[in-house]
Amino acid sequence: MSLFLNKSNKRGQGRISEDQPNAGFTLIEVLIAVAILSIILTAVYSTFFLSYRAIEGMDESLMKLQESRKAIDILRRELDSAFYRGSEEYSFFKIQDRDIYGKQATQLAFTSFSPLRPGLSRISYYIEDKDGKLNLFKKVESPYGKEETEGVDIIEDLEAFTVETMYNGKWVKTWDTDIIKSMPDEIRISLSIKIKGNKMTLFDISRPRIEKTI
Repeated sequence: MSLFLNKSNKRGQGRISEDQPNAGFTLIEVLIAVAILSIILTAVYSTFFLSYRAIEGMDESLMKLQESRKAIDILRRELDSAFYRGSEEYSFFKIQDRDIYGKQATQLAFTSFSPLRPGLSRISYYIEDKDGKLNLFKKVESPYGKEETEGVDIIEDLEAFTVETMYNGKWVKTWDTDIIKSMPDEIRISLSIKIKGNKMTLFDISRPRIEKTI
């Protein structure tokens, strides 16, 4: 009897051992898991990289747009305070029609009362070519002496800079107080820039007030 039971127990133990699941993963399962994880990480990285590039490009575009708006606003205020009097030999207002690579590149020089220095100032805006790009520069000098100052780079990579005046009901691109002997009533400033490959033009109107009847 005891011999029979021992044999039965040994057979039962053998059956239990055969039914137990194998522990761990096979090499094929590990390789498949690594491949799936690599695909997921690549997709996540690509999405993050594209999002970062989009945000970075948007930040640069917004900065350029803000710089352009600020430049136009400052120029409009300076033109509002532009001063010309025929009896004052140092006062003047001149617009020269120029272009670079077929793009409008107005040269503007006038006397005005600027917050950057006391008294009357000679203010100049002009375009220079740097590495095939049009950059807007500005100078603020004394109108009485021969001082030379360096131009300050205001905006880089412009599409166009245009200054026009209203004359006989039309917008014209030149003005010289040595010839016309008066200030224009209206001055239109335009800046053209590229945002995301699209050309955008900002403009404002100045109406000089000094020596004018209110």
